[in-house]
Amino acid sequence: MTSSMPSHDERGQSVSVFIVLIMTALIMTAGLVIDGGQKITATSRAEAAAAGAARAAGNAAATQALAGSDAAGSAVIAAKSFLAGETGISGTVSVSAGVVTVRTSSSAPTIFLSAVGIDALTADGYAQANIVATGETR
Repeated sequence: MTSSMPSHDERGQSVSVFIVLIMTALIMTAGLVIDGGQKITATSRAEAAAAGAARAAGNAAATQALAGSDAAGSAVIAAKSFLAGETGISGTVSVSAGVVTVRTSSSAPTIFLSAVGIDALTADGYAQANIVATGETR
């Protein structure tokens, strides 16, 4: 008569396969959490830099508009100057119809995704500011 109970060796192999699968799933989950956090941080930095540059542009433009000078040119210079002080952030500044638009980009290195060939995650930021002199409304 043969027993239907698995032998000790078969049970050990089943447990080993189970542990390998669980560990793989845990490592993948940790990778998503950690690298996802890197992406969120990069996005936050890019958005904050865009907002700061747009705010600087708006302030400079308002001052120049009051003085009757080139508000748009001052806005671009102020925004680019702000972005130059932001480490790891690149960006563009444009002015059209009294609106300053700032687009930024930041990247963050990956930890787990680098194992599959993704070495960095890129994030973008965007902000606008209206050129309005003090006392004016838009």
